[in-house]
Amino acid sequence: MMTPSDLPDTPSPASPHPAAQDVPDEIVRSIRIAAGPETVFAIVSEPGWFINDGTYREHSVESDGRTARVTDPVHGTFEIGIVELEAPHRAVFRWLGGDAGTLEDAPQNTVTFTIVPDDDGVVLTVTETGFASLDADAVDRRRRFEENSAGWEEELTVARDRARELQEQKHHTTGRRR
Repeated sequence: MMTPSDLPDTPSPASPHPAAQDVPDEIVRSIRIAAGPETVFAIVSEPGWFINDGTYREHSVESDGRTARVTDPVHGTFEIGIVELEAPHRAVFRWLGGDAGTLEDAPQNTVTFTIVPDDDGVVLTVTETGFASLDADAVDRRRRFEENSAGWEEELTVARDRARELQEQKHHTTGRRR
């Protein structure tokens, strides 16, 4: 039988600063996309493609091959480290877990996109790690984990929709050449 001392502290709803519990260090989300690996890789290999509000939009991207400065017209400028691009299977980046700024500003998260063929499409999986080392403040760490956890579901839908758009553009272009 559990006693009250066995139960974790639960913040009262009236508390302005609830006590945060430690967060997992990793988020993993997947989606099936009816497109080829090359099409999906073209999307996920663009540094910062996932910085948006649920709809794909163009960014200004300046890159030296190792670090990209991505400017989003709404959210500002982000530095994203390019760790690995293995076409058409994997793209790995470092970023500040959702904050604008330079990579030297704070500990970084690693974001890995993997593309695995599946019947007539692919399964795209995103894995973001590094939450345990982000903020010293547990409340901020929890907030960032929860925001990114929900955000990746939205961003994978953006990738699926963008792949559909690219395939339609390719189909229309191919159809006009005939």
